[in-house]
This record gives sequence, structure tokens and C-alpha cells, in this order.
Amino acid sequence: MIIGAAESERIGTVPELSALQLHADAARRAVADAGLTMADVDGIASAGNSPIAVAHYLGITPTYVDGTMVGGCSYLLHVRHAAAAIAAGLADVVLITHGESGRSRVGAGPRYGDSSSPQGQFEAPYGTLGPPTMFPIGVLRFMKETGLTHEQLASVAVAQRRWSSQVPRAKFRELISVDDVLASPMIAYPMHLLECCVVTDGGGALVLTSADRARAVPGPQPPVFVLGTGEAAETPMVSMMEDFTSSKAFKLSSALAFAESGLAPSDVDHLMVYDAFAHLPIYGLEDLGFVGRGEAGAFVEEGHTSPGGRLPLNTNGGGLSYTHTGMYGMFLLLESVRQLRGEAPAQVPGVEVSLAQGVGGMFMAAGTVILGTPATVA
Repeated sequence: MIIGAAESERIGTVPELSALQLHADAARRAVADAGLTMADVDGIASAGNSPIAVAHYLGITPTYVDGTMVGGCSYLLHVRHAAAAIAAGLADVVLITHGESGRSRVGAGPRYGDSSSPQGQFEAPYGTLGPPTMFPIGVLRFMKETGLTHEQLASVAVAQRRWSSQVPRAKFRELISVDDVLASPMIAYPMHLLECCVVTDGGGALVLTSADRARAVPGPQPPVFVLGTGEAAETPMVSMMEDFTSSKAFKLSSALAFAESGLAPSDVDHLMVYDAFAHLPIYGLEDLGFVGRGEAGAFVEEGHTSPGGRLPLNTNGGGLSYTHTGMYGMFLLLESVRQLRGEAPAQVPGVEVSLAQGVGGMFMAAGTVILGTPATVA
């Protein structure tokens, strides 16, 4: 279960802290949130920065280490691995950290690709350089096959801004319209600027332990239970997806999580889907089984994912409006935890089950985590 969760003191533009310092800032806050000290932590997991470097910086000597790095969904896989390690007796308290100087680039490596990699050999020569030209590569096929309109795609950004308008820490809070989205600069057809994620600095961290330990030594926060998890990977190249209109990794990882939890999409009260670009929630809604084929665009356009809708989605504003440091998955989990604790700025009444769906690379990998309140395991 998750007993500690926190973001760095500041997100957005934080030029005075390096990526490693953002890891540490969030880690200290999450451990304090759990009512523990660093001396209680025997497991560490992180991506981007080495977990060994993070542990050393924090003064931890771990006996369980996870450096899984599969892009933005790495932290969801860390939760899965930590839960398994704790269940197997390999660790008692696992700290998962994220820190990234995505905007200020303090302590960040240079932006360049590996020319010998599959992407470097078979995609880059054709001009697909960087996420805006790569991630949405299947969107036009999706639009042709399902009837998704430009207005429906823009509605994703509009819906999420309705949420972020209620969130003081969000990068963008001003309400926008479909016309505003379509009038914003074209970045890579069909994606307009407001359909692309923000670029920020920030950090986040989670603390996991067993239910038995949490019951024996109750912390200051209500625990959040890990009900089901899944992970999957399809291809390192977006051009080699089996189907441009569907993520095989999304389908596989979510199926594993639903099977482990014994739940179905109809049991989910709150949904977080990684949204580096506006089409990802569309794919997520369909691939995870929340709506049928070709129905996601109208579902969002009709307001079902907006405040007051029947399936609250990306209630912090998501990567489009809240924050996006480069690997956004940690912030999915943190908003799920906030909603289940009842402490989110844009709180949804009565949330008992929240699903977080992450993506890594350009549909390269996926992670799914289903979380619940104590009432879900009573």
C-alpha cells in the first residue's frame, strides 16, 4: 500500500534545483508524509537519475534497488515491482522518486538520439525527430478510421483546462474553448500548441509498505491500497506499432491490472491517462474499455470527462495544463492518491477506485496501476 506521497515544494520553473535535488526534495516530503524517516527506508526506485545516486544523496543504504527506465510510465512499473518485492519479503519500505528539470535543464543530459538505435536508423532519417512529430504519428489514421474530428480532439484540452482552473499549482488555469485550441499555432499536423504538453521542472515521490506493517505502525495519512497492476511493451519505434489506432501495450497492461484487482472499467470512479498529447486520453478510453471503438471523441466532447461528468479524467489538468517534466507518470499516481485521500484541489466526491494509465516512449511501453481506499479491501 501507499502510505506517503508528495510533490516537490515547487513545480513549473525551478531553476535553482537540479534534477537530483528535485528527487530529494520530493523524497523527503513523501517520507515525512508517511510519518517515517530515511532510516526506515530499505528499498529505492527511480528513473532518469540513478537510484544509487538518489539513495546516496538521501543517506540511504538500500537492500532493494529498482532502476527500471522505460520512459514516462517507469514509476507505474516501480509501484508494481515494489508491491511484488514487499510481498516477497525483499523489502519493507520502498521509496519511489522522480525529479526532472525539463524546462530549466539543470543537471539534465543533452537532447540527442542514438544514431545506432532502431529509431536512429529507421525513423530519424525521415524527419521524425522529437515527440511532436513522433507521438501523434497514428492520429490521422485514427481520425480516418473512427471519425474522430479536430473539434473532438481539441475537446480533450478544453476538458482538462476545466479541471486545472481549480488547481492552484497548475501551469495553465485560464479556461479555453475549442476555437482557442484550433486557433493556437500548428506544431505538427494535426497537433496544435494547446494539444501538446507543457514543459516544466518538478519532482514527486511515493512510499510503499505492506498492509501488515501499516496496520502495526499507523501513519498520519490514510493508506491507499494497490489493488492491481500491469505492465507491457510493444515496440521501440512508433512506426512499428501493430495498429496505429490502438496501443497493444495499453490493452495488455490494463488487462493484467483489471484481472489482478478483480475489477472492471465500470468499477472505476476516477481515471488518470498520460497525456503528453491530446490523443492519448482518446486511445486510453477505448483501449482500456471505458468506451467502445470510435466513441471516445464524442464522450469527451459531450463533457463526460469534465467536472460533473460521469468519468472524471485527468483531474489535475494533466500534462496539457498541470505539469509535464518529460516523464509524467509520477504525477498520475500522485493525483490518484490525492483523490482517494479526499485532498485533491479539484476533488471528485466519493472516489474509492482510481486507475492510472501510463505510457513510455512513443507507445513503446505501458503501465497500469489501480488504487483504492481501505473500503475497497474491507
